[in-house]
Amino acid sequence: MPFDAFAGAPNDALLIAFANGDAAAASVLAQRLLPRVYAQATRMLGDRSEAEDVAQDAMMRLWKIAPDWRQGEAQITTWLYRVVANLCTDRLRQRRPSVPIEERDDLADSAPSQVKTLMLHDRQAALQAALMELPERQRQAVILRHLEGLPNPEIAQIMDIGVEAVESLTARGKRSLVALLEGRKTELGYEDE
Repeated sequence: MPFDAFAGAPNDALLIAFANGDAAAASVLAQRLLPRVYAQATRMLGDRSEAEDVAQDAMMRLWKIAPDWRQGEAQITTWLYRVVANLCTDRLRQRRPSVPIEERDDLADSAPSQVKTLMLHDRQAALQAALMELPERQRQAVILRHLEGLPNPEIAQIMDIGVEAVESLTARGKRSLVALLEGRKTELGYEDE
């Protein structure tokens, strides 16, 4: 079946089609989900290489459960975000003391040296550094809510907590981020806007 036939298909239908042997369905589903999974892992881990490993592992787990997927019980994205969160949590627990963000060269900007591009990079690096200073659960809630744009009930499912707990974690996380970044407004170019 050509890729176009799957363009508007729901994720559940694509997973079921893959389970029935349709590789094109898997390709469309991977193109849809992999960027989101990779972004979540990158934000949680702060390391692109590790995020690639986590994203690949999460997608492999999705393909393995495809034949047993019970349509209508949960959204694939909810299940996948939870898998990514768990994989990231496992990796974070195994880490040794990390290198300070200022000494990391994997976050260096390789884009042309245009002022706006550099400023954007600095802002992203500052946000990533601030996110890494948050407690793990707050970081996860903030990423899922404000960077991935998920609704609180879905985040509650992913994190296996109540909606009120999600609201509390995101509120505390936002307050902490504001405090961490407050002294850097001028440096990051927010005074000029």
